[in-house]
Amino acid sequence: MKKVIVGMLVAIGSTSVAMAEGNAEAGKELTTACAACHAADGNSLAPSFPKLAGQQEKYLLKQLNDIKSGKRPVAQMTGQLDNLTPQNLADIAAYFASNSTVVGQADPTLVEAGQALYRTGNPKTGVPACTACHGPTGKGLGSAAFPGLSGQHADYTKSQLKAFQSGARENDPSRIMRDIAFKMNDQEIEAVSSYIQGLY
Repeated sequence: MKKVIVGMLVAIGSTSVAMAEGNAEAGKELTTACAACHAADGNSLAPSFPKLAGQQEKYLLKQLNDIKSGKRPVAQMTGQLDNLTPQNLADIAAYFASNSTVVGQADPTLVEAGQALYRTGNPKTGVPACTACHGPTGKGLGSAAFPGLSGQHADYTKSQLKAFQSGARENDPSRIMRDIAFKMNDQEIEAVSSYIQGLY
């Protein structure tokens, strides 16, 4: 547990995202193509595509930069960002961050297990509480570029935890999410993903 907390502190100190000042109004004009998968305001209706509305601006910008550079491969995003400047990406991040997330519903049968994992983790297996980085209401930690999770589609959250678990996704600072996801079993991933979908 101490190792995980030290890792998080190191990541907070070392996470550096070159951040241009984003202009939400300018960003709105650049998101026409984004709307096909993420909806005009960033509240994707398709459970396999992430909700971007209300996400931490610094986190969104990091992901856009990682996707554009190839550090985070996302097949559906191939070529989508190629012609955008750093300022364009900052503006898009600012626009989606300025919108409110539409929160879904958790599966009632998974709420208890999901809430326990989100709030206290699993001390037996070394899984820390999600609240440490993502906050008690799932709003994230902007200063460290830790994402907001509140209202995110359960299917998307589950797919990302599985990607971190397998190493298919590896753009997390100091391997934080890879190390955590590796310790989680399928039932825990299912429960916490569902809980997050209804978290506000």
